[in-house]
Amino acid sequence: MSIVDDQSGDVGAPREHPGLEDLLRRPLLETVWRRRTHRVSRGASVPAGSMSHTSAHSPLPLSELEEAVLIAITGCSGLTMPDRPFDDPRDGKPIMAKPNLTMAGRTAGSPDNAQGTHFFMINDTGTYYLRKLPPAPGESFDADTLIARARESKVKVLDHRLDVAEGQRDFPAYLDSNRFLSNLPGTTLFFPVVDLSHQYINALMYLLTQPDGARPTFVDDRNLYRPAGVKKWVDNGFLNKDLKLPLGALGPMRTQIEADLLLQNLMLTAEAMGLGAWIHATINPQIALGDPKFSRRYGRMLGFTFVTPRWRLADLWRWHIPLPKYARVRSHPVGLRSPDGEPLIEAACPPAYGSMSEAVDAVVRAKFGQGGTYADKDLFARIYKEDYGQRYLAEASEYEERVIDCARDVCEYVLRTHRRFPAHTDAIHVPGVWLQAHHVETEYYERHFVNGLTDAHRGHAEVWDRS
Repeated sequence: MSIVDDQSGDVGAPREHPGLEDLLRRPLLETVWRRRTHRVSRGASVPAGSMSHTSAHSPLPLSELEEAVLIAITGCSGLTMPDRPFDDPRDGKPIMAKPNLTMAGRTAGSPDNAQGTHFFMINDTGTYYLRKLPPAPGESFDADTLIARARESKVKVLDHRLDVAEGQRDFPAYLDSNRFLSNLPGTTLFFPVVDLSHQYINALMYLLTQPDGARPTFVDDRNLYRPAGVKKWVDNGFLNKDLKLPLGALGPMRTQIEADLLLQNLMLTAEAMGLGAWIHATINPQIALGDPKFSRRYGRMLGFTFVTPRWRLADLWRWHIPLPKYARVRSHPVGLRSPDGEPLIEAACPPAYGSMSEAVDAVVRAKFGQGGTYADKDLFARIYKEDYGQRYLAEASEYEERVIDCARDVCEYVLRTHRRFPAHTDAIHVPGVWLQAHHVETEYYERHFVNGLTDAHRGHAEVWDRS
C-alpha cells in the first residue's frame, strides 16, 4: 500500500481524524526510545502469583482504521531509486546496474529490492493474505484512503483465526508462556512468510556478473563439494576454479532480512499509535503452513502446497535421511492458492514451472521482457527527473547471455541432484515470528510497572475514535 507521493516521498496532509493527526505528530526518536513490548491485551488475565491480574473488560478488537494503518506499513510506500554506478571505475568496463527485481519500495530495505515478504493478517473475523498493491501516486494519508486500500489488499483464506484446536497449544504448537497471551480474541497478528526462490535465482545471476577472476565456482557441500553443474564454466574460464562458494554458504541469500525489518516498523508504528505490540514466536511454522509432517494432527492450517522429494540412496549421506519413510523431513512449501484457486504465492520452481530453466527464464522475463520491470519507461519517468530515466534504461547494463546460461545450469543441477529447489534452504521461508497488536490492559500496567504506559497508550481511546 502506498501512503506517500512516489516522487517527493512526502506524507500527504491528513484529513480530519484525531488518531492519524496524533500519529503524524509523534516524534520518531521518542517512539524508538520508549519502545517496549506490551504482551497483555485488553480482556486478558495474567496468573502470576501475588501479581496475578484478572481483567474486568471484554476483548476489544482493533478498529478497521487501526488495522488499515498497520497494513499500510507492510505495503508499498512509493518507488526506489537506482542510484548505483554503471561502470567499473578501475577500467571503465560496464557492470551490472539493473539487479532489482522490482522498483516498488517498501518501508524496509530488501536485497536487490526482491520484496519477497508476504504478510498474513489474523483477527477475530478470519485469516487474510495481504495482497501487494502497486504504488498510487499522490495519495494522502487519510482514513478513507487507508481503509479502501486495506480492503483491496485483504484476501480471506480462512474464516477463522489461524490457530490450533483447543487443548493443543502446548509444544510444538506454541512456545512456553506465549500460549497464554498470543493470538487471543481481540488481537490482530501480522505473520510474515518470505518467498526466497525468485531472489535466489536473481542473486545467483548477480554473483555471476562479477569481473573476470572474481566469479565463484559454485560447489555442493551436500554432494562431496563437487561442482554444482558448472564444470564446463570452469573449463572455459568463465568461473574461477580457485574461488569456491558452497551452496550451503549462500543460505537464504539474506532475503529473509526484510521481514525482520518490516516487523520492527510495525512495532514502532503500533507503539506510536498507543497500541500494545509484541514480536514473538509464531505457531510452529511447519504446523502453520500445513506441512505434511504435522497435518494429520493439526490439519492443513493455511494449506500451502508442499513438495516432498522422492527418496534416493544418496539422500542417506547427503541429507542423513536413512529410509524412504522419512522423506517428508525434506518437504518444503512452494506455493499458496486462495480458496477460489487464485495463485497468491508461487515459488520459482516446480510445480509452478516445468523445469528450473523455465523458472530462470521467468525471472529474467519479469525483469527485462515485455511488460517487465526494465521495459516500463513510464515507471522510470516517475523515478527520475527530465530524461534521466530513459538514459538509465539505455546506458545501464543487463545480464550477459552466458550469465543466464550458467544460472540455468546451476539451478537445473540443484533440482536434478536434490529433487527440490532450492536444496539448502526452503523455497518459502518462515522467520517463525509474528507481531501481535492489541489494545493494552491498562489497569495491569498502571498497577505493576513504573513506566508501564506512555502518554500514547493512555490517550489512545480518546484520539482513536471507534464510534
